[in-house]
Amino acid sequence: MNNENSKSPSGDLGISIFWFRRDLRLEDNAALYHALKGGHPVLPLFIFDQNILDKLAVDDARITFIYQTVADLKTVLQKYGSDVLVKYGKPEEVWPEVLREYDVAKVYTNHDYEPYARERDDNMAEFLRSEKIEFKTFKDQVVFEKGEILKSDKTPYTVFTPFYKQWQAKLNDFYLKAYPTERYLNNFFKTKYLPLPTLKEMGFEVSKLAFPKISYQDKLDSYANERDFPAIAGTTRIGLHLRFGTVSIRKAAKDAVDAKSNVWLSELAWREFYMMILWHFPYAAFNSFKKQYDHIKWRNNENEFKAWCEGNTGYPLVDAGMRELNETGWMHNRVRMVTASFLSKHLLIDWRWGEAYFASKLLDYEMASNVSGWQWAAGSGNDAAPYFRVFNPELQTKRFDPKFEYIKKWVPEFGTKKYAQPIVEHKFARERVLKVFKEGLANS
Repeated sequence: MNNENSKSPSGDLGISIFWFRRDLRLEDNAALYHALKGGHPVLPLFIFDQNILDKLAVDDARITFIYQTVADLKTVLQKYGSDVLVKYGKPEEVWPEVLREYDVAKVYTNHDYEPYARERDDNMAEFLRSEKIEFKTFKDQVVFEKGEILKSDKTPYTVFTPFYKQWQAKLNDFYLKAYPTERYLNNFFKTKYLPLPTLKEMGFEVSKLAFPKISYQDKLDSYANERDFPAIAGTTRIGLHLRFGTVSIRKAAKDAVDAKSNVWLSELAWREFYMMILWHFPYAAFNSFKKQYDHIKWRNNENEFKAWCEGNTGYPLVDAGMRELNETGWMHNRVRMVTASFLSKHLLIDWRWGEAYFASKLLDYEMASNVSGWQWAAGSGNDAAPYFRVFNPELQTKRFDPKFEYIKKWVPEFGTKKYAQPIVEHKFARERVLKVFKEGLANS
C-alpha cells in the first residue's frame, strides 16, 4: 500500500480519489470541488476503459484527444506536487488494483447518463460499498438532469418546446454559478510523477486530425443568422469539448445568456433534453422511441450504404457532408439532418446503421444527441419529423448552399462527368418510403 504522504489535513490516514470521466478539466468541476473540500488529500484517477476502447478503431481520433487532454492535466497537477493516476483496463479490474495501492477513504465522480455508464457506476458503487468506501456522485455535464425538469404530473417531457419553456424559466444564476475549485488546488494528494501508458501500448495510433479550439464566444452574436449555412464557419464547434468536459456547461450557458444568444442557448437545451430522454427511456438508445417504428421493413442494401458512407450517392449535399465527416471527424449540423434523412428515407436503410457510422466517425459523438438526431430524421423519435416529411436534398442545397461553395469544397468533381449519377430518383424514393412506412405502421 502506498501511504507516502497519504494523511488527510485532519491527520486521518487515507485519501480521496476523484475519478475523471467526461469532465476533463480542473476549473468549475462539481465532483472535484466537493472532493477537494472533503477533508482528505485528493488523487485524480483516469481509466482508459477497455470495455469502451476494445470496440474502437486503432486510429480513433477521440482517443488521441483524450490522451492529450489527460497529459495536459498531469502537467498542471505536477506543478502542485500532484499528478493524475492513469490506468488502462476494465474499471471492474482497475478499482481493486487501485485499492491495493492506496488507502482510499472516499471516491468522488460526476454523473454519466448513458446505459453502459449507468451499469458501470452501479457496479462500482456496490463494489466500493463492500469495501466500506463512500461513492459520492454529482451533477456536472448538464445544467438540469434526470427529474429536475418534469411535467406537472411528474412524468418526463417528450416534446422539446414545453420542456424548453420550463428549462428557461428555471434557469438562473444559481444554476450557472461556477464551482471555485481554484481555491482548493493545494488539497491534491502529494505524489511523485505517475507514469502515463503510451497510445501504442493501448493499441492506438496518434491521430493527425485537427481538434477544434474552445473559442465559441465570437460566434454567439451571429449564430442565429449563420448556423444553417455549411459554407460559413458559423457554428461554435464546441460539441467535442462538451462531450469530454474540457469546457463547463455552466460557463457555456452563462456566456449564451450574457450574449443574449437565445438560439445557441436553445441548442444547449436540446442536448439536455436528449440526455433526459435517454435517462428516462434507455431502450431508445438501441430501439425506436416510438415502438411501432420497429415494424418498418428496411431495404438495408449494403452497396447503397457503402456509397452513402463514402459520399458517392450522386446527391452533392449528401456527398459533401459524408466526405467532410470522413476527412475531419465533423459535419455541419444542417447537413447531418440531410444525410440522415437521405439514408433512412431515400435509401430505406435502418437508422441504426447510420447512427453507428456517425458514432464511429464523429469527434463530438454523444450517444443521446446522435441517437435522438437519427430517430428525429427517421421519424421514429420523440418530437420527431413526421415520417411523411422527406428532405429534398436539391431544395436544401438551394436554400443553404445556393452558390455550391460547400459542395465544391468537398466534392471537387461536382458538375463534371466524373461525378456519380444519383443513386435513386427523389420522387420515386419519396413515394416508396411513404408506402413502406405506412404499411409498417399499419401492421404495428
